[in-house]
Amino acid sequence: MASLSGHIARLFTFWLVAAFAAVLAASPLLAAPYAAIVIDARSGEVFYSENADTRLHPASLTKMMTLYIAFEEIERGNISLDSMVTITKHAAAQPPSRLGLRAGQKIALRFLIRAAAIKSANDAATAIGEFISGDEAAFAKRMTRTAKALGMGNTTFKNANGLTAQGHLSTARDMTILGRHLFYDFPQYYNLFSRRSVDAGMATVNNTNRRFLDAYEGADGIKTGYTVPAGFNLTASAERGGKRLIATIFGGKSTADRNAKMMKLLDLGFGKAPRNAPVNPPQPPAYQGGDEMLVADADLPEVSDGAGKTVRASMEITTSPRPAARPGSAAPAAAAPEETVVAAAEAVDAMQSGIEGALAAALGAEAPTAPATDPALDAQATELAAAAAPAAALAVEGVELASAATLPAGETLPDQEALAAALTQDLPPADAPEIIPFQVVSAAGTASRPQKRNAPIYDDAAAPAEGDAEPEVVISVSTSGDRHWGINLGSYGSSYDAERALLKLQLVESATLNGSLRKVMPRSGGFDATFVGLTQDQADLACRRLQARAISCFTMGP
Repeated sequence: MASLSGHIARLFTFWLVAAFAAVLAASPLLAAPYAAIVIDARSGEVFYSENADTRLHPASLTKMMTLYIAFEEIERGNISLDSMVTITKHAAAQPPSRLGLRAGQKIALRFLIRAAAIKSANDAATAIGEFISGDEAAFAKRMTRTAKALGMGNTTFKNANGLTAQGHLSTARDMTILGRHLFYDFPQYYNLFSRRSVDAGMATVNNTNRRFLDAYEGADGIKTGYTVPAGFNLTASAERGGKRLIATIFGGKSTADRNAKMMKLLDLGFGKAPRNAPVNPPQPPAYQGGDEMLVADADLPEVSDGAGKTVRASMEITTSPRPAARPGSAAPAAAAPEETVVAAAEAVDAMQSGIEGALAAALGAEAPTAPATDPALDAQATELAAAAAPAAALAVEGVELASAATLPAGETLPDQEALAAALTQDLPPADAPEIIPFQVVSAAGTASRPQKRNAPIYDDAAAPAEGDAEPEVVISVSTSGDRHWGINLGSYGSSYDAERALLKLQLVESATLNGSLRKVMPRSGGFDATFVGLTQDQADLACRRLQARAISCFTMGP
């Protein structure tokens, strides 16, 4: 009887506490503070804001920054989606929402990213931070530095998942800025936030934002958040009729209340947004003093429980030693600095002219006269083209390229006009390609046959007969693999401006443009900035990605 009375008393106490908690949650005096903002994603114009700069608890909106930094690291090549992450005890012990990771478990980074973005898994977000920075505290410092670089001046982070912590605060405006950067800086990953469900390796997980995505026309992201101090938070993006908005709400009373407020906020924004607003994407983060986040403190303590310590050295070049001479060879006489620079510039100009002439011949157009450009930029263009070109199927032995500074006395490199003429001499028609045996042309213009191989590339019968008066000369054989497409970025006032724009975009969009060649084409009234040497698929993909960054371009075909 006594045990029955005790059970009834405990049950009564439980219901009393539950009822009291419900009353507290519904009380306006104790409700989480409300904040809201909606902006035009294209221009950044603010259409409505309320308490937008009040520092509040962001909850799981924090994971947008965790994912932003993960995307940064992937694009830099420091990690990949297939990198295997060892789960620490700290990550495995995070409270729900969870993927269910276990200490010591190894899992691909792509699954952690999916779980953090779609399910809002706290253990997955913590594991990502520890994998990148060694421990969560170091990663939180990086998150705050990145926030400052993005213009999120009222944000400080203390963890990777958004659980309530002292000093872990942000604002509705800052989270909207972060959502806009995710959309413009990583368009290749943004579609992840619109998926209703996804395979996270250990299980198929559902999107915490699926109700809003299904209910509001044009909605395609981004992230939800909830804790008791924060309330129900949401950063959302939607597109209708060419207009794209990004909005954030802090302090919703429930999921339904938050979603209803967000719909009204976006409706207001679409009503005010102009159809043809200027597209001004946010600038990529400008890290003070360079990219400080690539350098880790050397005295950081080692991390236990399976997490590795990440130390990245500064790669700044302080000296450029001259290569040592080969054993047994006499050291060449030192050339005057000015003569060496001039000779190197002439060599680069000759090679660049040859590349442009060959490409123009492949495209069926007359090779344009290359405008004078900065030799350093030309050298980078030549290096990129050489690195991206497919391995040649044919080779010639015994031929070495040397700068004018190391040529024997009395010999010089062929001038630009002579090399350009040789490049366009006797090329076969584009519709009937013909492979002609290689010949090596010396600076004096005489032909010499390559040394014989044990397993020759060509049969001797294919070689020109001895004594031919005018042997055919081929400088290159096409190995383009249908890389006859390109991208035009528009016209610029000077060749320098065009080359500068090409170099900047090739660095920013290296994933698709690294195998292309920058080419400035003089036109009446300006200079066209183009990338050439791409396949049709590569050109289409690169142009789409550039357009996602609000950079106008169009593809060029053969």
